[in-house]
Amino acid sequence: MSDDKLPTKTSDADVQAFLTKVAATPVRKSSREKGRLIFAMDATASREPSWDRACHLQGEMFHETTTLGGLEIQLAYYRGFGEFRASSWASASDDLLRLMTAVHCMAGETQIKKVLRHALNETKKQSVDALIFIGDCVEEDVDALGALAGELGLLGVPAFVFQEGEDPIAEYAFKQIAKLSNGAYCRLDSTSAQTLRELLRAVAVFVAGGRLALADMAKKEGGAVRQISNQVSKPG
Repeated sequence: MSDDKLPTKTSDADVQAFLTKVAATPVRKSSREKGRLIFAMDATASREPSWDRACHLQGEMFHETTTLGGLEIQLAYYRGFGEFRASSWASASDDLLRLMTAVHCMAGETQIKKVLRHALNETKKQSVDALIFIGDCVEEDVDALGALAGELGLLGVPAFVFQEGEDPIAEYAFKQIAKLSNGAYCRLDSTSAQTLRELLRAVAVFVAGGRLALADMAKKEGGAVRQISNQVSKPG
C-alpha cells in the first residue's frame, strides 16, 4: 500500500484519454444478456477512505444500466496476508453494497496478480465484459502482471484501471495492464469523487449497452461523459 499523497487535481486530459479508450473498446456482449463486470479493489489498510467512497458510488453503475438489460457485478478484493476474495455475482445495488460494507480493510501487500488470474478464470467459465480495478500501489513483478493482462486482452476482457496517488511504479504497471488488455487508465485525486462517479457509470453503460448507449448518456449529461459524445457513432 502507498503512503504517497494524492495529486491535487485530475486533469481533463486524463479523463478525456480514459473515455476515448472506453469509446474505442469493442463489446462482445449479446443484446439479450446482462453486462458482466468484475469490480476489483485494493483493500489494504491505506484504502479505507477509497473503499467507503466506492460503497457510495457503486449504486450509480446499476442505476445507469437498468434500461439497458441490466448489469451483473462481482466484487473482488485483496487484503492482509495473502487474502484474496471474490463474491457471488450481484445484479442489484443493495446486494453489492451489502457485500462491500461487510469488508474491512487490512494491512498487507498488493495481490493484483490474483485479481487478473481470477478475471481470466471467470471469463473462461462465462464471458466477462470488463474488469475495473482501483488501487494506489504495485508490489509485484510488472512483467508477470503484463503477461496476464495480455491474456485478458486476447479473451476480450478490457481492464479499466484507476490509480489513486502518484506512485510512479504503480502508474507504469497500471498503464501496462490497461494497454495490454485493450482497456484504459486514469489517475484520480482526493477531490475526484464526481469524476470517479462519471467514469464508473460510463464503463457500466458501455458494458451493458455498448457505444450507442454511451452516446445517449453523453447527450443527456455534461461533465466527463459528454467529452466522448462525438466519438460514439454506432452501437457496440
